[in-house]
Amino acid sequence: MYSRIFDIEGRLDEGMFLFGGRQTGKSTLLRERFPEAVYVDLLDLDTRKRFRRRAMEFYEMLARFPSGTLVVVDDIQKLPELLDIVHKLMVEKNLRFILSGSSARKIRRAGVNQLGGRANEEHLYPLVYAEIPDYDFDRALQNGMIPRHYDVKDARVRLKNYVNLYLKEEIEEEALVRDIDTYERFLEVAAVTNTEILNYDNIASDCGVSVNTVKAYFKILYDTLLGFEVKPYRKVIKRRLLQTSKFYFFDVGIPNYLLHRFHLMPETPEYGHAFESLVMQELRAYLGYTGSEEELTYWHTYAKDEVDAVIGDARVAIEIKSTDHIEAKHKRGLQKFTEEHPDARQIIVSRDHITRRSGDVDLYYVTDFFKALWAGEII
Repeated sequence: MYSRIFDIEGRLDEGMFLFGGRQTGKSTLLRERFPEAVYVDLLDLDTRKRFRRRAMEFYEMLARFPSGTLVVVDDIQKLPELLDIVHKLMVEKNLRFILSGSSARKIRRAGVNQLGGRANEEHLYPLVYAEIPDYDFDRALQNGMIPRHYDVKDARVRLKNYVNLYLKEEIEEEALVRDIDTYERFLEVAAVTNTEILNYDNIASDCGVSVNTVKAYFKILYDTLLGFEVKPYRKVIKRRLLQTSKFYFFDVGIPNYLLHRFHLMPETPEYGHAFESLVMQELRAYLGYTGSEEELTYWHTYAKDEVDAVIGDARVAIEIKSTDHIEAKHKRGLQKFTEEHPDARQIIVSRDHITRRSGDVDLYYVTDFFKALWAGEII
């Protein structure tokens, strides 16, 4: 139904860690692109139990395949100790591996075999504009872009099941927190914080826990791929800049569900937060899929001038406004930014249907922006 644009074949050499949030379509993509590969599914409980007890059988099963054979191991985070054997098979038998997972926590921790630099790290994101023939912006904004959620008109039940499964399998079963009820409360507060500059003290107060606990909870969100941070642009010219990251859930449907935002209405703060979240989600995926080395940051001064997205070393500055009519006041952040970075391309993304150039600023209707982005005309 969807034609995923990630060039996974072009990125694959000896090995690959393929990370992506739950249900983003990793298994489907791998089976479509590599039908002849050998598959090992660690989500299967019997398979996982057997290899946990007798890991050498994993080696014996795969060592018989000829040199160059591609092996796909699904949900490697369920049994990261197998990475020692994967490394051995790569070195001794010249097998290639794609190791997929919905959590990077166990893979990245100290002591886990990182395969000696033989496997690059790649990410599969939720769906993007360029992958959907009849893209429905309103549906994407409300449901999010996880394929199973975008597929239906009303995704509330699927989003509920998604969050509950995350709490059960990623948090409870892995014993990541002592108090699951407090963590659930934290998720709701994190949803309020989505698109905002992080204030750990306020979040800790709202959750009734310490600042260190809040920081640990956010690390869990990042490690389990449910959220990501956008760091501040740090190059100071004249104005003092904030140095705290902004937080985003990896898919806009999740904060919508957590905050019971089931009927987003334009010209409301809730709509504005969702609008920004979806645009940032698209930008993040574009930079990831194109292999860009340019960082996605934001710019915010102590005088409260802000630019939502800065690409690279001030090469492109993007303001995200959910208004349906751009006025002079919406350009203020960009004007302040370009006083310090005059060579930056200036862009405003909004619901204003007339895509045009106004002075030094390119004004894009949101889906026109997505189209131009994936055509390589923005970055």
